[in-house]
Amino acid sequence: MRIISGRFKGRNLVSFKADHIRPTTDRVKETLFNILMHDVAEQRVLDLFAGTGNLGLEALSRGAKDVTFVEAHRDSIKIIRENIRLLKVEKECEIIAKDVFRFLKDDRGGPYHLIFCDPPFTEKIAHPTMGALANSPCVEYGSIAVIESSRHERIDDVYESDRKGAFQLLDRRQFGDKSASFFVFKPKEPPK
Repeated sequence: MRIISGRFKGRNLVSFKADHIRPTTDRVKETLFNILMHDVAEQRVLDLFAGTGNLGLEALSRGAKDVTFVEAHRDSIKIIRENIRLLKVEKECEIIAKDVFRFLKDDRGGPYHLIFCDPPFTEKIAHPTMGALANSPCVEYGSIAVIESSRHERIDDVYESDRKGAFQLLDRRQFGDKSASFFVFKPKEPPK
């Protein structure tokens, strides 16, 4: 696993043995960041179900202002800490050891402009994750969310919020059995 572009281009991240982690491949990561190329620099980034911190650290390498990693698994938190230390970016990163759904409900550290979500495929929680994110104080109009999910998992094109806004699908890409969906949070369209 490595950083593929930006100030840490080519730097390897720590190797690990953990059955619960399914890191985003370089091919998928490159596609994600090609689509997001104008939405990373100087932005606040949120990495949910952060795993190794791979996506958040790639965003930081490409000019993101700071990254908040949310992860509940103790082994993953250790790997994220090691990767942050390896790249010497402690001042630009925050790790929150918390369940993602509780974080989305409670967080007051946002809003974030760019949000990565990579929930475990085995739990099939992409749909409820997007619903919780749409109603979270973490987002504002213009926030972009990218969620990876199993191709066979439910993922809608719109996630409405109680706050007169909605995540609306911008793009969806397929990678074998994986899907990456790109959303932007916009005001709700008035009825016609």
